[in-house]
Amino acid sequence: MATNVVILGAAGRMGKALIRCIQEEKVQGLALSGAVDLWDVPDLGTDAGLMAGTKETGLQLINNLEEVGPDADVIIDFSSHHGTAGNAPRIAEWGTAWVIGTTGLNEEELAAINAAAEKIPVVLSGNMSLGINLLSNLVEAGARALKGRGYDIEVTERHHNQKKDAPSGTALMLGRAAAAGYGWDLKDVQADGRSGLVGERPQEEIGFHAVRGGDIVGDHTVMLAGMGELLELSHRATSRDVFAIGALQAASWVAGKDAKLYSMKDVLGL
Repeated sequence: MATNVVILGAAGRMGKALIRCIQEEKVQGLALSGAVDLWDVPDLGTDAGLMAGTKETGLQLINNLEEVGPDADVIIDFSSHHGTAGNAPRIAEWGTAWVIGTTGLNEEELAAINAAAEKIPVVLSGNMSLGINLLSNLVEAGARALKGRGYDIEVTERHHNQKKDAPSGTALMLGRAAAAGYGWDLKDVQADGRSGLVGERPQEEIGFHAVRGGDIVGDHTVMLAGMGELLELSHRATSRDVFAIGALQAASWVAGKDAKLYSMKDVLGL
């Protein structure tokens, strides 16, 4: 029996990729049961499949999650930080499993998601790709091996010119991995870009640098710079399908799980 999936943020880049990958059966055992976005998106009322550039689904793009959310097995959410947090209480009340790829979430919004995860299974990740989650493990292991040896850590990310948040959720995920390897709390050492007379670089700092331009899908590099050598760990996405397929794998995995906050590392067994 197929797992019924609702896409929230369906008219966005990731929403369309998710619909296309479901229709093309990139992940087996999933069926699209709803496509939802804001009331002012241009494609409202059109067939969700045609909107996404694939075959018809028989489902229109709608703006009311309550029409389809309660009957879904899983909601995949690539909407907005305020939309995700605002929907948390009712999704928890419905008992629907929830996969969240939304980035730019603040502490208050994350608290709303954590509260929902006490009632339903939630997968939350800044990046759904296998490669990035493997990279995160490598970054943490590398940082742990270099801890106390004088290596500076910087994270650089590059994305398309329509991305709204910076640093990216993936960059922060990698930064947290590096901080964990060094035994730091990222909140205490994070530095977002530099400008002016900032002085010498502190020993306990992880710098983040965001580049925006064109249609870059997503490039991330973690630099570990020592005296006399430089180590760089990088990942480049060439298609959004890699993120969509990861999110669909998460949806297939999380349906029926116990209420808890999970990560993609749980999904992928890393």
